Amino acid sequence: MAARELDPQERLDWLRLARTETVGPVTFYALLRRFGSARASLQALPRLSRPVVAMGLRDVEAELTALARLGARLVCWGEPDYPAALATVEDAPPVLTVLGDPALLQMPIVAVVGARNASANGRRIARELSAGLGEAGIVVVSGMARGIDAAAHLGSLHSGSVAVVAGGADIVYPEENRGLYDALVERGAVVAELPLGTEPQARHFPRRNRIISGMARGVVVVEAAAKSGSLITARFALEQGREVFAVPGSPLDPRSRGCNDLLRNGATLTETAADILAQLGPFLQSEMPAPRPRERALQPRLPLAAAAPNLSAIPQIPEDAALELLIEKLSPTPVAVDELVRQCHLSAASIATLLLELELAGRIERHPGNLVSLR
Repeated sequence: MAARELDPQERLDWLRLARTETVGPVTFYALLRRFGSARASLQALPRLSRPVVAMGLRDVEAELTALARLGARLVCWGEPDYPAALATVEDAPPVLTVLGDPALLQMPIVAVVGARNASANGRRIARELSAGLGEAGIVVVSGMARGIDAAAHLGSLHSGSVAVVAGGADIVYPEENRGLYDALVERGAVVAELPLGTEPQARHFPRRNRIISGMARGVVVVEAAAKSGSLITARFALEQGREVFAVPGSPLDPRSRGCNDLLRNGATLTETAADILAQLGPFLQSEMPAPRPRERALQPRLPLAAAAPNLSAIPQIPEDAALELLIEKLSPTPVAVDELVRQCHLSAASIATLLLELELAGRIERHPGNLVSLR
């Protein structure tokens, strides 16, 4: 069926049906097939064997008003702005809230995901992979979590970055990523399945993950423990017929176990963006849209450092948490001390003091070139 914009009344009906309790995506599409339209489905709900009370008209009108006030858009399945790859997924969300640039959803997309407690090397790899994909015209999608997700967004902000969030599009989670969120709204896009004002809960994250994989032609996992949300995203990707890529890591680091398991089971070993492009090139090239309007194309491409949001907007790290933060970013793989300074947002003197404390405790090892690693 050719893509078409819903008229205002249809959009209202779609939103009412999609927001009705117990009507999930699969049920939503089943009702459309059976009754022919969202309006007819709403009229039929009270007559079903298990009657369902539809979402009230006043509530969905209030949601649409709030969306307009926020500057967000409601994009429905089958409309031109709905992500084409996601539209092929059986349980694709009937409606999406999009805050930012909806045109990014029509670009070829690759997902980059990984551990929240990522190492400094893992964050750097995620950032560089995402920047490399962006240089090739690929939009990067991730989940705006701390760690690998945040690094992936930072690496692709200058070229095209989309965050799929587990709550409402207006909810910043985690709060430490507020600066990143503001940058994504201004220069990328934030996408949500759930209504505005919805606080993220544990059960929401798998739903978010299947959207991340569904939007993408491939999913790249940079670091992941043996049982992690990133592996759930990879599983969804396989079920949806997407390619899975994994960055290998040290067997001594638990954060690499998930990636190494993916590689054992056939994921594509990934070290650079070229590895991803070699596998997905023909698919991604066929999805390249016509050039964007000239005024957007002429915007200067910022250096990676300049592309980062204003980090002063992010709450500063309490001193008593600095050591824990530093340890989190260390791994058995050597990392440059300068990289630790940059990622921890601490002074070089503070990092030197903390590293000395860890060295005296026998917890780190120093290497030539001002590199350190966990023992």
